[in-house]
Amino acid sequence: MRIVITGTSRGIGLELTRQYLARGDTVEAAVRSGSQAAALKHLEASSSGRLRIHTCDVTHDGAVADFARAIERADAAGVDLLINNAGVMGKPTSLEELELADLHAVFEVNAVGPLRVTRALLPLVLKGARRVIVHMTSRMGSIDDNRSGGAYAYRMSKAALNMACRSLAVDLSDRGVTTAVFHPGWVQTDMGGLHAPTPVDVSARALIEQFDALSPEKSGRFWSFEGNELPW
Repeated sequence: MRIVITGTSRGIGLELTRQYLARGDTVEAAVRSGSQAAALKHLEASSSGRLRIHTCDVTHDGAVADFARAIERADAAGVDLLINNAGVMGKPTSLEELELADLHAVFEVNAVGPLRVTRALLPLVLKGARRVIVHMTSRMGSIDDNRSGGAYAYRMSKAALNMACRSLAVDLSDRGVTTAVFHPGWVQTDMGGLHAPTPVDVSARALIEQFDALSPEKSGRFWSFEGNELPW
């Protein structure tokens, strides 16, 4: 398969890239800054040309358009799977300390960014064999599951991403596109912290299994990395 993944310099994005390459897939990997992608460049050196690294800030229209054009120039055959993984936590402050500029910045990455990337790459996805688009969300974006409050920017941005995915599932169904949001678990990454219960390789492996099994019947829904449906 030919797979596009955003946010690949570290964490889940990097591990997804590693595991897809290990099984023989081709990956177009987006990073915000090439200077922070040492581990990804190490993978590139041993990928036999199956990994291509692109600098792309998902908050900028021009950068995303350039990213889409670069992928098309490399191979116009299409994209089988698009994984919108790029995300930020923002500042988990109280209501009184909430900085609206931070909230706006988190929204641009977590909610607007995936929609921007999806729109730019849709023509390539439509050429692909699978026509699958997945978005990395979080249980913290579940309104029903919110029992602890706080984390306004992160929670709100992920809830907005969930709604965008739902609309995409409706609007693109007649073109054969399957799209869903996935909670990767509480993972041992820079964002999740060392005390998180799920190793990053375990989360990535389970996510890949879920992505492989994603069917039109599961489109427009909210899933955990173990394959359980989560409440909106």
